[in-house]
Amino acid sequence: MKIDDFSHWVLDRQQDVERALERWVSDESPAGLGAVMRYAVLDGGKRLRPLLVMAAAEAVSGDSAAALRAAVAVELIHAYSLVHDDMPCMDNDVLRRGKPTVHVRYGEAQAMLAGDAMQALAFEVLTPDEGMPPQLMSTLVRLLARASGHDGMAGGQAIDLASVGRSLDEQSLRDMHRRKTGVLLQASVMMGAACGNADAAALAALSEYGAAVGLAFQVVDDVLDVTQDSEVLGKTAGKDIDQNKPTFVSLLGLESAQRYAHDLRDQAHAALARSGLGQAAYLACLADKIVERDN
Repeated sequence: MKIDDFSHWVLDRQQDVERALERWVSDESPAGLGAVMRYAVLDGGKRLRPLLVMAAAEAVSGDSAAALRAAVAVELIHAYSLVHDDMPCMDNDVLRRGKPTVHVRYGEAQAMLAGDAMQALAFEVLTPDEGMPPQLMSTLVRLLARASGHDGMAGGQAIDLASVGRSLDEQSLRDMHRRKTGVLLQASVMMGAACGNADAAALAALSEYGAAVGLAFQVVDDVLDVTQDSEVLGKTAGKDIDQNKPTFVSLLGLESAQRYAHDLRDQAHAALARSGLGQAAYLACLADKIVERDN
C-alpha cells in the first residue's frame, strides 16, 4: 500500500471520529462538566484505538455505523483512563497531549467527575435506542467492559502502582502491561471485527494481532520515555525512571527492548497473514505505525 493512501485513510477516519466526539460529548452538562469532558477528549491524541476499530471493521466488511460508535466508545474509555491516571493519587502528571492535564486545568474533583462521566457515556454510545442489533450491542459492551475493568485496564493500573520500587521479571511485566495497555488495544480490534461476519479462524488471528500490537505499543512507550523529550512526547518524559517504575527498558535494556517491539510487529503481521482477510492492509500499516512512532 502507498504511504499516501494510508495517510489519507488515517486523516479521513480521524475526522470521522472527531466529528462524532464533537456531537456526542455535549458541552451542556451541568456546572461546566461538559467543558471539562471536551477538554479531556477533543482535539488531541493519535486516535489509535478508534483507527484499530475501524480498520478491523473494514477488514471484515463490517457495519460502518456500528464501528464508528465502537470507535468513539473506546476513545472515551481511553480518555477517561488518562484523566484518572494523571491525578495526584495515581501517576501525578501535569502534561498530557501537549497541554496541562485535566486536574491541573480544572481541579481534582472536576477531573474525577469528567472521567466518571466519559466512562458512562462510552456505554451509552454503544447502546442506541435503535439501529444496532441487540447481539452486536451486547458483544461490544462485553468486550469494552472486560478490557476496562479489574481483569484489564484497572487491574493493570493497580499492579503498576503496587510495583513502584520493585523488580518484576519479564513475565510479570508483560502481564501488567497486557492488562494496563494491551487489552484495550486488543479489544479495539475485536470490537471492529465484531461489526462484521468473520469466521472463527479470522477472529482468532485478529485477536493474536491485537495482542501483539497492544504489547508493542507499551514497549515502544517505554523506549520513547528514555529517548524523547517532553516537547516531542506531549507528556512528561523520563517519569518512569523518576518514579522508579519497572519498564521493558529497565528490564531488557534499550536495544533489546527496541528489538522486542520489532519482533512483536512481525508477530502482528504474521497473524494478519494467517487471517485470510483480503482487506487487512490498514491493520498492517497500523502495526508499523505503532512501532515506528516517535511520540
